[in-house]
Amino acid sequence: MEYTRRSVLTALGLGAVAAATGCSASGGNTQAAADGPAEGEISLLTPLFEGSTGKDLLEGKLLPAFKQKNPNVTVKVDYTTYAALNEKITTSLAGGLMPDVVMLGVGWIPPFAHKKVLAPLPDELAKRYEYEDRVLEPSRYDGKLYALPMVLDTRIVTYRKDLFAEAGIKAPPKDWAELRAMSKELARGDGAGKLTRVGFDPFSIDLRQCWETFLFANDGNLFDESGQQVKFNDDRGVEALQLFLDVIKDKSADYSFKSSAGQPTTLQQGRSAMMMSNNSLWVQLKKQSPELLEEDKVGAFILANKVPAMLQGGTMVARSASSKHAAAAQALVEFMGTPESILPTAEQRGSVPGVQNLRTSTYVKENGFVKLALDNMSKARSEGGTAAWMEIREKIKTTLETAVVGKRTAKEAIDELANLSKEAISRL
Repeated sequence: MEYTRRSVLTALGLGAVAAATGCSASGGNTQAAADGPAEGEISLLTPLFEGSTGKDLLEGKLLPAFKQKNPNVTVKVDYTTYAALNEKITTSLAGGLMPDVVMLGVGWIPPFAHKKVLAPLPDELAKRYEYEDRVLEPSRYDGKLYALPMVLDTRIVTYRKDLFAEAGIKAPPKDWAELRAMSKELARGDGAGKLTRVGFDPFSIDLRQCWETFLFANDGNLFDESGQQVKFNDDRGVEALQLFLDVIKDKSADYSFKSSAGQPTTLQQGRSAMMMSNNSLWVQLKKQSPELLEEDKVGAFILANKVPAMLQGGTMVARSASSKHAAAAQALVEFMGTPESILPTAEQRGSVPGVQNLRTSTYVKENGFVKLALDNMSKARSEGGTAAWMEIREKIKTTLETAVVGKRTAKEAIDELANLSKEAISRL
């Protein structure tokens, strides 16, 4: 197969990046067998080890341990961010310089496996450690295993126990009707109609992931099992988006009540009584607002309506199909997928370990949000599910946002997103 920057961008549904210029280059996808000795210099592309702390962990602890087991392998690390990862991979493909090992987000395996960018892994690796079935689902495509789960990032609802107690609310909401009623009761204004505290903040996490969590809790799906048919444009998908519009209309939520990454959240500030959160909020609370944990003022629960559901995102590690040192690359994939690598990686980010073997670790026992996630993995659902996902995912937030800011009805926005998705799928 001949790769050019434009053909790769088009094939993978990455038209937003296509404006960048670049020379075409070959990058064949002939897959080397991962047998023989593990040796040679290989490259690792990762968004997972951010900043000096992450780099110290990877280069100061994990890779030296890998080197000890594989003395003839040298690993060259290319650090990136999750926001830049998609374009980084695409640029590498266009230049014929695909990394030997790459860490990918949940939902990314079907698009890249479909284009034969990734090499299948031995299925026995999926049986080496104890995984929940739902954790392994995003690692497979067309019946084959293409990645090992490392760390998971789930979406849960966090709440202020002290504010609930002040309002006389004794338990978290069991469904959306209770969520909406409690949100109205917990909201506060300044007397002039301006909100000073929202009852519910769904907007401090990515709007795409927030809506997906509500879709799943409404027992909806993004696509059918084949990944060829859109399923979210029924009543369940519309109702999930409509709830955001309803809590805004109730003046118990506000799209402007958002917290920036790394900054104290609306929940920490007391500007929200409930907030959609990532499980990593526990680590942020320990660093920025330890008194909230020490005084047991923050709790968490799994969103529910027709069914309880928790969005499962995360990071997986995979091998390039074009690696010239396949055995070395697979050795690194296997090493990064071990509990010994996963546990410190999860700890530094506040993530959920991808293997159940670690549920008895001190880290899990002491992190309430991680423990909640692991205890509820049977309720976890993942985004993606179609080979056209990389194109579709980029359109979800901007399309849904048109309804949130009042430019479209919920149904109009969902119908538009469905049409865009069908077009992307038709180009596969």
